[in-house]
Amino acid sequence: MEESILSHNPQVQSFGLKNEALQRRLLAWYDRHARRLPWRAPPGRPADPYRVWLSEIMLQQTTVAAVVPYFAAFLSRWPRLEDLAAASLEEVLTAWAGLGYYARARNLHKCARVLVEEHEGRFPQTEAELRKLPGIGPYTAAAIAAIAFDQPAAPVDGNWERVVARLFAIRTPLPSAKPTLKSAGQSLVPQQRPGDFAQAVMDLGATICLPGRPKCLLCPVTDFCTAQQLDIAALLPAREPKAKKPTRRGIAFWITDPKGRLLLRRRPERGLLGGMMEVPSTAWREDKWSEAEALSQAPLAADWSPLPGHVRHTFTHFHLELALWAGRAEGRIPDGRWVTLEGLSDEALPSVMRKVITHALKHSG
Repeated sequence: MEESILSHNPQVQSFGLKNEALQRRLLAWYDRHARRLPWRAPPGRPADPYRVWLSEIMLQQTTVAAVVPYFAAFLSRWPRLEDLAAASLEEVLTAWAGLGYYARARNLHKCARVLVEEHEGRFPQTEAELRKLPGIGPYTAAAIAAIAFDQPAAPVDGNWERVVARLFAIRTPLPSAKPTLKSAGQSLVPQQRPGDFAQAVMDLGATICLPGRPKCLLCPVTDFCTAQQLDIAALLPAREPKAKKPTRRGIAFWITDPKGRLLLRRRPERGLLGGMMEVPSTAWREDKWSEAEALSQAPLAADWSPLPGHVRHTFTHFHLELALWAGRAEGRIPDGRWVTLEGLSDEALPSVMRKVITHALKHSG
C-alpha cells in the first residue's frame, strides 16, 4: 500500500502534507473516467472561462441534470460574454425561469456587464480578484481559478466535503466542520493540473464517493481513505440536526379581464424571487390569513371566489402554502401587466408561480 497522506490522528491536526501518489492516482482515474459535460474541456485541455463561470453559477444549489438544458439554451442565445452583457435583465430572468434561486440570474447579468465594462471582457485569474465580482463567492472563485486558469485552488462544494471528510476521517459535523474541510481540501491540491484535480474530486464525489452508500471497492484512492479503514465512510460527513422548516401561508389573486387575460406584476428587485413576474398575492407569513386581512392586500376590488385546494412549494428555508382567489377586474387597474395565456411562456415566471397558474387553470373553469 502506498504511504497514506493521513496522520495517525483521525481528526488530522495539520493539513500541510501533500501526497503525490494520491494525486497521481486520482488524476489517472480522471483521465479515463471524467464525466462528459457540455461546459467541460477534455482532461489536460484549457477550459473556456465563460463556460466555466456560467456553469458554476447555474450549478449552485441545482443538479447537473437540471442545468444541462439551461446551459445549452443560454449558450445558444448568448454564445459570448459580450452577448450576455448586451441582453436585458428581463431577457435573462425569462431564460432562467424554472431554474430557481433567482438572485443568481440577476448577479450573472450584472457580472457580465462589469466584466465587459471594467475588465475588457476578461475574467480575473485569481480567487481574490474573482471574489470582487457580483455573484462570485469563495467556492465559485476557487472553481473558476482552478478549472479555467489552473490555479492551485480548492473549490470545496458538497462533493469535496464528502471526499475530504472521508479521506481524513473528520468527524466534526457540518456546518461546523467547513473551515476544517476547506483547509484539508486545500492541502490535497497539486501544483500540476490543479484544475483537472478539482474536477476529479467533483467526479469522485458525484459517481463513487456517494452519500450514504459509497462505492469503496471502485474508488481509485481507497488506500488513502482513513474512514474506509475505520469502516465509517458511510457515516461521514456527519451533520448537525436540521431545524424543522416553518410553513408560510398566503393568498394568490387570480385576476382576469373580459378578454381572458391574466394580471401579472413584477416582484421587487431585492428579496426572494426578486425581479421575477408573479400572480399577485398577499405577503407570505406563518399565521393564517383572515378574509378581512386578505382583502386589505388584494390588488383591486372584485367579487372574489376561492378556488378549491392549495398550491404547495418548498423553498430552501420554508414551505409555502398558497390559497387562490379568483376575480374579474373592475375599476382601476393596479400596477402590473395583462398577459394572454398563450404569452405566459415568454414571462419570467418562477416555478411556484407556474404551479399557481396550472392550479388556477384547472379549477377556475
